[in-house]
Amino acid sequence: MEEKPLPDKPPQRGKNGKGKRKILGPVQDLEEHVHPDWWRNIFNHLYLKTDADVVDDQNLTRHEVDILAEMFNLSPEDKILDLCCGQGRHSLELARRGYRNIEGLDRSHYLIQKAKATAKFEGLRVRVREGDARKIPYAADTFDVVMILGNSLGYFEAAQEDLKVFKEVFRVLKPWGRFVIDIADGEYLREHFKPHSWEWIDKKRFVCRERSLSVDEDRLISREMINHVERGMVADHFYAERLYTREGLSRLLATVGCNNTTFHAEITTNSQRNQDLGMMERRLLVTGVVKKEWTPIKGRQKDIAKHVAVVMGDPSKPDPLKPLRIFDDDDFYTIDRLKAALRENTGYQFTYLHNHDTIIQDLLKGNEKFDYVLNLCDEGYNNDAKKELHVASLFEILGIPYTGSGPQCLAFCYDKSLIRGIAKEMEIPVPEAFFVKPEDTAFELPFGFPVIVKPNIGDSSFGITQRSVAYTIEELVNAIAEIRDKFGYDKPLLVEEFLTGKDITIGIIGNPPESYTVLPILEEDYSTLPPELPKICGYEAKWLPESPYWNNLRSIPAELPEDTEKFVEECCVKLYERLECRDYCRFDWRLDAEGTPKLLEVNPNPGWCWDGHLAKMSKVANISYSEMLGNILRAAEQRLGIQTEEEQQPSKVAKDTEVGAYQKLCAS
Repeated sequence: MEEKPLPDKPPQRGKNGKGKRKILGPVQDLEEHVHPDWWRNIFNHLYLKTDADVVDDQNLTRHEVDILAEMFNLSPEDKILDLCCGQGRHSLELARRGYRNIEGLDRSHYLIQKAKATAKFEGLRVRVREGDARKIPYAADTFDVVMILGNSLGYFEAAQEDLKVFKEVFRVLKPWGRFVIDIADGEYLREHFKPHSWEWIDKKRFVCRERSLSVDEDRLISREMINHVERGMVADHFYAERLYTREGLSRLLATVGCNNTTFHAEITTNSQRNQDLGMMERRLLVTGVVKKEWTPIKGRQKDIAKHVAVVMGDPSKPDPLKPLRIFDDDDFYTIDRLKAALRENTGYQFTYLHNHDTIIQDLLKGNEKFDYVLNLCDEGYNNDAKKELHVASLFEILGIPYTGSGPQCLAFCYDKSLIRGIAKEMEIPVPEAFFVKPEDTAFELPFGFPVIVKPNIGDSSFGITQRSVAYTIEELVNAIAEIRDKFGYDKPLLVEEFLTGKDITIGIIGNPPESYTVLPILEEDYSTLPPELPKICGYEAKWLPESPYWNNLRSIPAELPEDTEKFVEECCVKLYERLECRDYCRFDWRLDAEGTPKLLEVNPNPGWCWDGHLAKMSKVANISYSEMLGNILRAAEQRLGIQTEEEQQPSKVAKDTEVGAYQKLCAS
């Protein structure tokens, strides 16, 4: 890609960009020479020369992308908009690193063509296009991340125009979408700008600059005269950029609904020419999260085949299982990730019901238009975990079809001791254990230490912490006392032998024996956990970010002997049928010191969230989160007999894939 040659006679455009004007000499007032739309013509090949020490430095670009990737924990699946992308230096670098859904938008025809040429030359998957940031040509709720980098704001004559940009950013971001703005520190520049400077930009060209504040001191006015040693004056540009302070930018963002902005440490740029940096000398890095509802889909889609009511926990009510007893930002983010994933399943219309005070009326009112209910209320009726089965019972009483297991299955699996008895009856191994009744004050330990103490009934690992693992009688007594303090003294407990082998979990989607998928087995990786802590995935790992468990646990594909893997899968399928689980379920196991697998729990209404174990298993099997939810829907539809004709063809849930060792299709 060669630089365009300079014309013999440099163009001299007037303020309107159409007529010629002569090169000016000294001027008293820089501001009166700035055209309102100066930005339409200035960003060309000369811009890439005068600002090359910043905007064309690949090392600097890599460093900035490093910061962005770490700050946002970017995923290759994230849809990213590089707004005011210029020649696409950040977009192209992200694409080089394997990010697949990158879009760039900029007003400059020259810079966009340069970005396209680079992407084509390097074979990079980036889409860039010309467009105005005040009217972004994308639908609402399209992007996970929007970036405005390289001080690309504040060019318009009125701040109201920047407000239009922010409104568009808010519109095209998904709920909980993230934005980052890299902008000049106006407060600093107002006091420290250089009124005059000059520098060589290559062996034959140099640039002279003049600067002054606007009359209202809200903008920095610049004049840039580019000279060629042989051809004389090449360009004489006047431009103005708004000086945003932290307070001013926060107010503008708050106007469009972005109230939770964060200002990070200032960015300082070291010029490779060690010369005048102008507006790029010191910049603010601003990030935020957009909290909004999904934009309603206008009208009824032509391809809508089914209307599904999604029943969930009630965010307006206390939830005793959560650390602060309320739905927090993480919960609302999880719900919005669910909504986004469900929207990707075509042919459905979803209505979300979460007000438990009116849930019966809402179901009765919509009963005729709902084809069935997607039951995701694992919190239980009124967020009471003991009433998880009551939600399914409500559907049964009202005669409404629904996904997931029925009340009897939910009741059985809520009682750990009962599941142990059923498993033993089926000759499925379980850990040694004994039952502690509420009235028990003394007991004998029929097996050796270590042991783990659990509430016999419960969910979400509530009550199971590092102190639940006991190595002595004193620790065991303390563990029992702590759980009784949390749960009450009228609740039974279970004391199990603490198994020291691999901690594994396995999921099933579908309905044996007709068709089902056994998902890949996962194991918890405790390799980075401090060695003095017991290796458990309890309440601290799931709910407490300050705990060492939070950042030191990860789920990985389990490495098991083939006969062990086959045995676990066969036992899970038998339990699935025996307990009358439906549509999807998760089973937790642990291996003892000799490698023998023993069943811990059956979860017939497991966590459906985007980062839960079921989603992680699906990802290992190359099934996306949205596909996983779609597979659950189709499994329920097949069981309920409400599939359309087209859907009678085998779906992904009933197909073998390249991970055939994990996915098994069984036919009756």
